[in-house]
Amino acid sequence: MNAAFVVYDGLTALDFVGAFDPITRLGTMGYLDGEWDVCARTPTATANAGLRIGVDEVDPDLGEYDLLFVPGGYAARELVSDGQFLEWLRTGVDCEYKSSVCTGSLLLGAAGFLDGRAATTHPSAYGLLEEYCDVRSERVVADGNVITGRGVSSSIDLGLSIVETLTDRETRTEIAEQMDYPYGEAVGP
Repeated sequence: MNAAFVVYDGLTALDFVGAFDPITRLGTMGYLDGEWDVCARTPTATANAGLRIGVDEVDPDLGEYDLLFVPGGYAARELVSDGQFLEWLRTGVDCEYKSSVCTGSLLLGAAGFLDGRAATTHPSAYGLLEEYCDVRSERVVADGNVITGRGVSSSIDLGLSIVETLTDRETRTEIAEQMDYPYGEAVGP
């Protein structure tokens, strides 16, 4: 399993880290082999509160990955109009799984990945997401191979849902327990 974690200036740090942690535990805890690359169009990205994130792969072909993950942040509202960024995201069209948290779903939508699907985002962006898909209010929405999480705090729930999708419920439970996350079974598809 090879995962591309997309980052960009202005993302919300917890959107990224909340899903990154449980998903990458699939490798660090020995459940799945794979690569887990942080990908961007620049060598570093700075989250909205100033956290700098180093990038493993600059401007890669995202179609080389099995899982594409896009976090949200206020900057996502601007990136939906950035043609070069969206063209880069579209290189991930062949990824088996596409996922996002918060307003990252706006970017999936603008890239054309949500056509005819249900998805969620932060409640303050429901109106913006309606342009791209059927908006749902659940914390995690899985529609086929597209899995989206609502607001920033749902990022861990989304990560655990992806863990279960890639493996099974038992692995999800074991990873949630290792994280000392008491809500590992409470939400998600």
